[in-house]
Amino acid sequence: MAEKNINDIARPLRELYEKGRAALQRNNLDYALIHFEQVLQKEPGFYECREAMRAAQFKKAGAATGFLKKFIGTASSSPMVAKGQMALRKDPLEALAIAEQVLNSDPNNTGAHKLVAEAAMAADLPRTAILSLEILAKASPRDRQLKLNLAQKYVQVQQADKAETIYKELLQANPADGEVNQAYKNLTARRTMDEGGYEALAEGGGSYRDILKDKNEAVAIEQEHRQVKSDDVAARLIEEYQGRLATEPGNLKLLRQLAELHTQKKQFDLALDYYLKLKQSDAGNDPSLDRAIAETTLRKFDHELEQLEPTAPDLAEKQALVQAARQAFQLEECKQRADRYPTDLGIRYELGVQFFQVGKISEAIGEFQKAQNNPQRRISALCYLAQCFSRRGMNDSAVRMLQSALKEKQTFDDEKKDLIYQLGCVLEKLNKKEEAIEQFKILYESDISYRDVAAKVDAYYSAQGG
Repeated sequence: MAEKNINDIARPLRELYEKGRAALQRNNLDYALIHFEQVLQKEPGFYECREAMRAAQFKKAGAATGFLKKFIGTASSSPMVAKGQMALRKDPLEALAIAEQVLNSDPNNTGAHKLVAEAAMAADLPRTAILSLEILAKASPRDRQLKLNLAQKYVQVQQADKAETIYKELLQANPADGEVNQAYKNLTARRTMDEGGYEALAEGGGSYRDILKDKNEAVAIEQEHRQVKSDDVAARLIEEYQGRLATEPGNLKLLRQLAELHTQKKQFDLALDYYLKLKQSDAGNDPSLDRAIAETTLRKFDHELEQLEPTAPDLAEKQALVQAARQAFQLEECKQRADRYPTDLGIRYELGVQFFQVGKISEAIGEFQKAQNNPQRRISALCYLAQCFSRRGMNDSAVRMLQSALKEKQTFDDEKKDLIYQLGCVLEKLNKKEEAIEQFKILYESDISYRDVAAKVDAYYSAQGG
């Protein structure tokens, strides 16, 4: 995902952002944060909004000046940060949103800033990553890896001077640091290329990798860090890591890499075996490990569905069995997370969705009633509550839920369209045809192709003789 400037943002979101900035200037900080959150939910790459949000967070905490001293003493762990770490591997943007929730109440939280940096780097949002990495680097000036990450992001956003400064500081502290020496050497080579020193590169006849002295090492590094590896590369790395594991049995990083490589090659049982070894190690309490195991298991179910013979006479029966097992696993895994983190409203929302999908409406209602207190999930939770009440025949309660959600929903997007459509359908069930058609007309006037609103509106006017 590319980061965006204000000119790249749709007008409704720009207007919402400007309202947030105006609220920030008036010191109406809660109102500003609500607006910034809504914008970033739709456009997580909108850097100027992210920057304004960070300013509002620090201002709200009374940390506009001298925050660094306070920052150093701030605790870094929280259930929400743990939840964000679990979300990171599957959806970096969700992890980013969770981190912002933590920073809204504690802008000095080191764990949340680390989560922002990791999620932003995974989502290819370098300036967003830099925003938190700079804060972390000031708080921990001796953290070598942190400084290396920051330097890499500086290079990515073409701030080579800042990256060079960091490399020189690190080399001054440890001249024999091979990784930093190589990174500094690469930066120098890259700057030479950018300055037009290589005709072949300028003509498209070479590559950055060609200018490194050890080409084989460059290839190996590139393959190891490439997110999606070819089967040949994955097989080579598996063989290499298994050989290393024989002499480094306590290397947990190798276990994790082997699990991920086997997952990529769809060798899910082998991957889960490596994850089980990690669970039995000192890293067993890492929340991201539980999430990786869950994701791998779900991918195994999906692979089983893909492998079913499409012409088999009992295909539908086999598909139903696998899908039922997959759904049962999802529900049980979510229950376990809810038990571990009983106050995490995001997990409560997930559990509500799982209960809803298997038809356990009473249980779903209970979870969504808790989840509606999470600002990030409130509108969606109200929408699900409306569907639950409607399934129970409590359509008057469903109307109230949808009307509450619509009052809070400011941007006219797909979520709002769905709320309006559902409200129209529930009003139809209550035989309030005039009120229902008013909802459908709102959609008809803005998006005639939305679901079946055109047919509903046309049928209404035909019945009226219009």
